[in-house]
Amino acid sequence: MPGGRLPAVVTAVQLNRSAPDALDSPPDAVGAVACCAPLVREPLSADDAVALARTLKAIADPARLRLLSLVAAHDGGEACVCDLVEPLGLSQPTVSHHLKVLVEAGLLARDKRGVWAYYSLVPGALDSLAGVLTTGWAERSPSVSRAAPR
Repeated sequence: MPGGRLPAVVTAVQLNRSAPDALDSPPDAVGAVACCAPLVREPLSADDAVALARTLKAIADPARLRLLSLVAAHDGGEACVCDLVEPLGLSQPTVSHHLKVLVEAGLLARDKRGVWAYYSLVPGALDSLAGVLTTGWAERSPSVSRAAPR
C-alpha cells in the first residue's frame, strides 16, 4: 500500500456512523476480530487466530474488496446484488457467493426485503479489523508507516 496507508475501503465504514455500533452485539466473526488484542501487544489465542485468518481470507480476494468498496460508496450505503453485477463484470451467482462470504466474515450485513436482499457494511467491522492489524505497529517499528510499496 502506498505510504503504508490503509485503502479507502477501510475508512469507508465511516459512511454509516448513525447505525448502532457493531461491537455492542457483534456477529460471531466480527466479535472474534473485535475481541482480538492488537497483534503486537500480546499473542493471539488459537481461536482468535482462526477467526482473524477467516476474516483476512474473506478480504484477500480482489472481487470482494471491490464489493466492500462498491457497497460503501452506493447511495445510502447499501446495495442489491443487481446493483453490483455490472460494475464487477461477474455473473450474478458469483457476486452472490462473494457477498455470502463477506456476510459470513461479519463484514457485510444482509437485509432481505421481499425477493431482494440488500447489503451494507457492518458498522465498526472494518475499524475493528484495522485496529487489530495496526494498533501498536508504530510504537514497535516507526518505519512501518513509512514503508515504501513493493
